[in-house]
Amino acid sequence: MQTSPFADNTVAESVTKIAIIAGESSGDILGAGLIKQLKKHFPHAEFEGIAGDLMQAGGCKSLYPMESLAVMGIVPILKRLPELLKMRRELAKRWIESPPDMFIGIDAPEFNIGLEKKLKANNIKTIHYVSPSVWAWRPKRIFKIRKATDLMLCLFPFEQDIYQRHAIDNFCVGHPLADQIPMEMDKSEARQRLGLSYSADQRVVCIMPGSRGSEMKFLGQDFIDTVKLIQDYYPDTQFIAPMANQARRQQFEALLQDTRDAPDIQLFDGQSRDCMAASDLVVMASGTATLEAMLIKRPTVVAYKVGGFSYQIFKQLLIIDTFAIPNLLAKKPLIPELIQDECTPDNIFAEVRAWLEDDGQRWQETKAVFEEWHSKLRKDADVYAANSITQWWLNNTR
Repeated sequence: MQTSPFADNTVAESVTKIAIIAGESSGDILGAGLIKQLKKHFPHAEFEGIAGDLMQAGGCKSLYPMESLAVMGIVPILKRLPELLKMRRELAKRWIESPPDMFIGIDAPEFNIGLEKKLKANNIKTIHYVSPSVWAWRPKRIFKIRKATDLMLCLFPFEQDIYQRHAIDNFCVGHPLADQIPMEMDKSEARQRLGLSYSADQRVVCIMPGSRGSEMKFLGQDFIDTVKLIQDYYPDTQFIAPMANQARRQQFEALLQDTRDAPDIQLFDGQSRDCMAASDLVVMASGTATLEAMLIKRPTVVAYKVGGFSYQIFKQLLIIDTFAIPNLLAKKPLIPELIQDECTPDNIFAEVRAWLEDDGQRWQETKAVFEEWHSKLRKDADVYAANSITQWWLNNTR
């Protein structure tokens, strides 16, 4: 196994345990890539924490199921708060009594930042991978982050300014998805991989109502009703929907069963990337998947909805009025976003029609910006992140 190009063998071999936590599927992807590269720098390190299937396959011991952290919205979090706090206390106790050489929290800031603060207070080096959206809402969190986090790994360049202003060590490592996804994904090849029999001239719309149970709860029926509107107006359209896991598939199938004159939607287990690539347009929940749709370069309509109580609280805390990653990167509304009360089947359908009846100019301009950002974010992020951690570790442990 290759050792670090930065560290001598003595330093590399001194790192024997790395604690790491990911809270959802996107974090599992980041964590798996990072673990693979860190093993090249620290060949004797063992990894433990909270991990998904990919991180576990890479050798990380998961102490709790990752699904236990995948909760969104004020009310759902409050319901689970005692369980989450107990979990965090148990992890802090475990690692304070038997300290890892470093702790890496991947996203999940509400859980990880508090844990990082406890660990840092006990002289454990703390690294946070994926900047919390302090530039979007609750900006005063930066002061808590400064007390909790020794090193911040950002995915996007616009995030670095706030950490530099507050003297927090940071690197922008780009995004692994930009490395993994080719600059062009062929539509017909994606359809073949999915086993779709649709002809090249048949219109395909991809529906993605979210990977969390709460997202499916609030968006699933609206997306189904939107499909019915599209189907009525464009009867030759085919619909596909990748399901993030079996639980989300069961939720969506239950909604379809309860829908009168339910539309025909072909479901897939995973395969979201090929589903987007096989489509002419994507209707999706806001989140990391909006970046993936940008990198695959498909017209997109973004929608999001949470419980009314949660939204009223979030609304008071927001300092931005856009959520989709492509819009944040471009600093302009490249793709439509329909949030909360605007998230209705009629409104979603209106944005779908606008894309499908575009004369081409809007899409060509949008695609050009997508391509520009794809190039900017393509930094070999797994390698860059592992190298950044190693160099920072050496600079701060000599």
